[in-house]
Amino acid sequence: MNQGLIVKSHGIRLLEAQIATGGIIDPVHSHRLPVEVAYKRGYFDEEMNQILSDPSDDTKGFFDPNTHENLTYMQLLERCVQDSETGLYMLQVVQEGGKYFYIDELTKQVLHSKPLKVTVGKFKDQTVSVWEILCSHYISEQKRKELVKQYKCKTLTLENLIALILKTIEDTEQKAEALKVKGLRGEVSVSELFNSEIIDKKTLDQLQDGSLTLHSLTKKDMVKRYLDGTGCIAGVLLPSRKETMSIYQALKRGLLSEQCALGLLEAQAATGFLVDPLTNQKLSVDEAVSSGLVGSELHEKLLSAEKAVTGYADPQTGTKISLFQAIMNKIIVKEHGIRLLEAQIATGGIIDPVHSHRIPVEVAYRRGYLDGDTFLVLSDPDHGSKGFIDPNTNEKISYSQLLERCSKDRDTGLYLLKSCDGLHPPLHRTEDVPLPGHEEGAHRQGARHPPAR
Repeated sequence: MNQGLIVKSHGIRLLEAQIATGGIIDPVHSHRLPVEVAYKRGYFDEEMNQILSDPSDDTKGFFDPNTHENLTYMQLLERCVQDSETGLYMLQVVQEGGKYFYIDELTKQVLHSKPLKVTVGKFKDQTVSVWEILCSHYISEQKRKELVKQYKCKTLTLENLIALILKTIEDTEQKAEALKVKGLRGEVSVSELFNSEIIDKKTLDQLQDGSLTLHSLTKKDMVKRYLDGTGCIAGVLLPSRKETMSIYQALKRGLLSEQCALGLLEAQAATGFLVDPLTNQKLSVDEAVSSGLVGSELHEKLLSAEKAVTGYADPQTGTKISLFQAIMNKIIVKEHGIRLLEAQIATGGIIDPVHSHRIPVEVAYRRGYLDGDTFLVLSDPDHGSKGFIDPNTNEKISYSQLLERCSKDRDTGLYLLKSCDGLHPPLHRTEDVPLPGHEEGAHRQGARHPPAR
């Protein structure tokens, strides 16, 4: 647009549509960005930022065919009807004389100006507007329109509308709190998944009426991503020998430098568990040291990284805080913390240690687990953090880039870092000493390949 490749008024319409449907699209890295991050990245200037945040009638580039009003894309989207089966938004086109109901701007302003104190759920201990709650995941689109229609027709007073909204929130939370699934370090209530925007109201209703089981819920890709993650770098693969080994074993055999191996093991600990690629077991740091998966000399460093999952203690209050909050409180060195955050995002999302699961980026912002500047660093693989090493090329790259260079095991689904043994000399010399649990003649249950002699 700035280079004259697209007419400004047309470009504004397209940017509006992107914001209304989830965020500005970064075409270089193929994902959406929050508006403030896109602005900092230079995808639009201050003037455009003002236009997009407060559009005038001159820049409202969409048209309601029923009222002949100029609207923003968001306003037009709000007047659509969502198909209950497909979830697609359909623009209503009403024939002359037909009834066309939509929520006008004046009604929105009135409801937006009415503050409401909420005591449970997503808005617990917050003061939010009636309109904000009506537009939240507690109220379906159809229900919202029904309630506003009753309010406008004066069959429902504002006080009764507020009472009904509060009861809806309380009932939803009470029912959903009793349903729980397994998280990273404890159970996660369905209510928490709902408030973290991992599941929607339709899914919540299906769980509560029994038409969807908890087991089926945990098999859904989106839910599985936030409960289990998408997979970290679990071990090392020697393609020439078709041999798989743990990160620690690769370190002891001189295939990985200490810096490279420690970084990969800390990333495992910070994204959930240490992984045994031979048995496909996921272990806590204490369990991994006890079983011999890693040596005791790494115990303290890995316990520190594991706090990215279990939580750090706030120095003032003693309450549990996240990895990002620990960086801000200088409990952990920023450069080190950024590497661990990078690994979390690359493997499914930032971990909320209070609720024991991963969360979407937008939710992380709201909970204070991320800010725009940090996301800018983490989301740009070309200019952002490069805290990991490719042992084959000695390049410093991001965790997501290193993950892309891995091979995925067809049987276990684990990501294995390929080591070009025989093509390059060992990165450092160590004695080829069998690891605890890998001694001469020892056999580990479930191993696909015997330890190298």
